[in-house]
Amino acid sequence: MRKYCEKCGKSVDTIVVTKKESYEVCGELTEVDAQVLVCAQCKEELFCEELDNDTLVRCYNEYRKKHKLLLPEQIREIREQYGLSQRSFAKLLNWGDKTIFRYENGSIQDKAHNSMLLFLRQPGNMKLYLTENEISLTQKQIDKLLQRIEELRQSTGYPERMESMMQLFSKTPTEENGFKAFDYEKICAMVLYFSHNNSELLKTKLMKLLNYSDMIFYKENGISISGVKYTHLPYGPVPEHFDILLGTMAANRIAHIEVKYEDGYEKHQVIPDSALPMNVLSEEELSVLERVNNRFKDFGSVEISNYSHLEKGYQSTKQGEIISYVYANYMNLD
Repeated sequence: MRKYCEKCGKSVDTIVVTKKESYEVCGELTEVDAQVLVCAQCKEELFCEELDNDTLVRCYNEYRKKHKLLLPEQIREIREQYGLSQRSFAKLLNWGDKTIFRYENGSIQDKAHNSMLLFLRQPGNMKLYLTENEISLTQKQIDKLLQRIEELRQSTGYPERMESMMQLFSKTPTEENGFKAFDYEKICAMVLYFSHNNSELLKTKLMKLLNYSDMIFYKENGISISGVKYTHLPYGPVPEHFDILLGTMAANRIAHIEVKYEDGYEKHQVIPDSALPMNVLSEEELSVLERVNNRFKDFGSVEISNYSHLEKGYQSTKQGEIISYVYANYMNLD
């Protein structure tokens, strides 16, 4: 790209360099790696609207990550899953007409609004919200929304027979679940991803792959994928209530554990019973799962178990304690 350089007084070739820059976001200085267009001859910085806008977006996202706020595209996904317009969604929440529009187009949401959006991500929570609050929508809109909620509950593994199991898992976003309410649909998709991408996946290794995926995604995005809490157990981090969780998946014909005996040893192999569902995991989530799978593809259950014991979160907790997602900052895939 050629641009006019005032310092050189002529049109020049340009190059893009990366440098640290700080911007004020919500009264707080936030530092990012900014890409800057410069003159190839004198290195004078030149204006580039596209690069400047990209830097600003990344700066806002860095702030969101630090404060564990939903990204604009995640807010849009929550709204669209219920088939609501921006105006109808704002009306449902008793927010200003333009509030959702601003959030989806890059404005930073406040923490109270963020917590409400996280809560309503789950169809069951949306149904509870509708039944316990005065809603500004018309009865026709409410009936249509209730119908959509039931469709989501049925298609994503939330039939009534599962309600008792769901009560075991936290619906309140906290540091222990990666600031996300438990998402059965997501954890099932994660199990299917790893079981389809490993020829002989044992249960012990699966537990660690899930932990690394949730923790790394949290580290990079400020929110976990599944909303699962992980417990310190002798063989490393394990999802809370994992036996009940895997039993429910088996009953729903999603995946099951098959016990095999080899050379006198009992092996618990994860067998997928259905295909990986479409449009459940985002591209960003799938990317993290792929990176985790590639990192540990050659690890056996014992090896990955021993490796997980070296993580700060595991070393800083005792048996039976929850390993907070705050320790994700110390984890990497190098």
